[in-house]
Formats: sequence, C-alpha cells, structure tokens
Amino acid sequence: MNKSRLEAFSDGVLAIIITIMVLELRVPEESTWAALRHVAPTFLTYLLSFVYVGIYWNNHHHMLQLASKVNGTVLWANLHLLFWLSLFPFTTSWMDETGFDPVPTAVYGFDLLFAAVAYFLLQRTLIRGQGVDGPLARAIGRDWKGKLSPVLYLVGIAASFWQPLVGVGMFVVAALIWLVPDRRVERFVAEHGTAGR
Repeated sequence: MNKSRLEAFSDGVLAIIITIMVLELRVPEESTWAALRHVAPTFLTYLLSFVYVGIYWNNHHHMLQLASKVNGTVLWANLHLLFWLSLFPFTTSWMDETGFDPVPTAVYGFDLLFAAVAYFLLQRTLIRGQGVDGPLARAIGRDWKGKLSPVLYLVGIAASFWQPLVGVGMFVVAALIWLVPDRRVERFVAEHGTAGR
C-alpha cells in the first residue's frame, strides 16, 4: 500500500489541530501592553502545544521517509497517534482556562504521554514490517529521546498534583529535548541513498 495517502491525511489532521488551537486565542479587549499580559498564559500554553505538534509532524515526516510501504496495521497505529494528538486543543484549553489546576495539568501530561506511546507503537509497527535490520530501525538506533520523554511526562504528571507549574516545567523540558535537531534520519538517508527501500 502506498504511503502518500497516509502522509497527506496526517498532515491535514495536524493542520486542523493547529487551527483549532489558534482559534482558542482571544484578542485582548484593550489596546495596551497590560492587556497582552493578561493573555500571556494562554499564548504560552498554545506555544507549548504548537511546538509539540510541530515536533510530531517533523518526526512523523522523517519516520515515513524511511518507510517504503504501509499496511492496515500501520494505518490503525497512525490513527491511534492522531487520536491523542487531536486531543491537544482540548487538554491545552482546559489547562489554560483553569489556571494550571492540578487535574487539568495532569490530564495534559497524560495526553502527551499517550501520544508518545502511540508514536512508539507506530514506529515499532513500521519496524516490524521492515525487519530489525531495516532502514528505520538502523536510523533510530538507541533512541534515547524516545525513552527519556515518557519518564519526563510521568514525573510531570506526578508533580502536577503537588505543584502544577513544576509539571508544566517537565513538559517544557521534554519539548526542548526534541527541539534540538535530530539528524539520524537525514544522516542515514545521506549515507544509504533513497529512503524507504
């Protein structure tokens, strides 16, 4: 099965997720700098979620670059990932509107955790189709970022019940780790030629 429809559908869903999130931003009623200060928390939660969607879009693109074909299991694993990502607008808005209360902040963390698990499952499904010596498995290697992120999410979730902003801090740290460019796929493609063979 050709992977282009899966990529196009995923790109469309991620674009809609970003659109829904940006529609949650409210324009200040006053035209002063002080008015902007009141919407700063909303903007910062939007920024964090936007960065996460961007991270997933970027890594999803790279992962599929090394896949030559997809099957029904991959399609369902991809939908599983898109489900958790599609909850970002809801969990982001709830966390923001409640002023980072413990439960909404923890739920945001659970959404991040389940999206990471879903991404891992999609990755494993693609690797299973290629074999452990396939291009994706070789490009990923030990994947320390993929292993560290769920730990940070779990610490952030637990911290959210004690001090929600510490929990948010853990979520920010996980995002920052992924913002450092990951050149594994580009390096693999450069060394081995066309992706997805």
